[in-house]
Amino acid sequence: MEFLLEPNVAYLILLSGVLLGLMAIVTPGTGLFEIGAVFCLALAGYAVYNLSFNWWALIILVLSIVPFIHAIQKPKRELYLGFSILLLVIGSVFMFAVDGWKPAVNPFIALVTSGLLSVFLWIVVRKTVQAAGVRPVHDLAALNGLSGEARSIVHEEGSVFVAGEMWSAKSEHDIPVGSSIRVVRREGFILVVEKIVS
Repeated sequence: MEFLLEPNVAYLILLSGVLLGLMAIVTPGTGLFEIGAVFCLALAGYAVYNLSFNWWALIILVLSIVPFIHAIQKPKRELYLGFSILLLVIGSVFMFAVDGWKPAVNPFIALVTSGLLSVFLWIVVRKTVQAAGVRPVHDLAALNGLSGEARSIVHEEGSVFVAGEMWSAKSEHDIPVGSSIRVVRREGFILVVEKIVS
């Protein structure tokens, strides 16, 4: 475990843990990001416990979560995302200290890693938030009220052609093949239909 006490290694593990934690916030429920974040942050915690560190940098690092959460709630909040990334970079670079406040991390490693992390978070988080706000291509609720054609006899089961696609369907009454139908409601992926009476 001695290699964890090297400030550059500890810095990289800390950044990995924070990155995985932020990705777990953006895409909850995968389990992989959460487990990885806990593992990396536990290792980083061991390093923080045994190395000299700046309290103010730790506070800045924790505070970077607040604008991050605000940024992912709605699109067009890039300012908050940028502010969160800035706090994250400052907090992580100055976390491990020498001579009281100076960063113990190699400046080249800090520059490259922080740059890559910033670009990654900027692109991935913005695209994830945009994707979450996009209306699904198949808006199943929009099928209610649409008309179509029975392609088989429809009663307990059957097939109908609605909105350019074939759907499984059922009806309270027998509907002959070729009849015009209207979608009454949807039960999962099965359309409940009725015959259109001319």
